[in-house]
Amino acid sequence: MKSISIFILLVPFILLADDFISDYEYGEMLYNNPRGISCSQCHGKYGEGVTIIEYRDIHGKEELRGSDIRNSSLKEMIKALNSYHKVMPRYYLTDKEVKVIYNYIKAKNSSK
Repeated sequence: MKSISIFILLVPFILLADDFISDYEYGEMLYNNPRGISCSQCHGKYGEGVTIIEYRDIHGKEELRGSDIRNSSLKEMIKALNSYHKVMPRYYLTDKEVKVIYNYIKAKNSSK
């Protein structure tokens, strides 16, 4: 009976509390580990794009590089994440998840 009373007292606080994590923290979490492979591994800490691998072929030294996503629009990011690519995995993120990643990248670059 005592535990039920405590629960009833806490319900309004739970329902009225702010989100457990901020959108910035959620965006950071998704960017760093969306579905097992980090966006930052290819797109870099700030979305600047990094070299994934260097290799040699008949044309000489080549590199596979993640694209710079810092100036992408939200619409472009949603389209890119919902498309199939030769290299980038498909993450199956919702538009809301893409939006928090987009806002995270924008905020991270504005604080540099």
